[in-house]
Amino acid sequence: MFRKLHEPASPVTIVVDGAAVTAAAGDPVAAVLLRLEPPIARTTPVGGRPRAPYCMMGVCFDCLAIVDGMPSTQTCRTAVRAGMRVERQHGARVIGQ
Repeated sequence: MFRKLHEPASPVTIVVDGAAVTAAAGDPVAAVLLRLEPPIARTTPVGGRPRAPYCMMGVCFDCLAIVDGMPSTQTCRTAVRAGMRVERQHGARVIGQ
């Protein structure tokens, strides 16, 4: 659905759901998630409906994912950096994490 118009000048590798992914340092993590299949960041706590990054400015909270072990991270406001680990968040976050 989404793709980059050009390859990044200095690509970095991050891990998304256990798979290595090439991205541009500084890009929003949400933009990386939109380029992957399925292009979702999380599922809803009630009903398990898929949600994808929408507003890309921190207002809608549809881009929440687990970034480096921290659940409910706004991926649209989180910049890609080398070695980052991202997991799509399914259902409600566990309290205490």
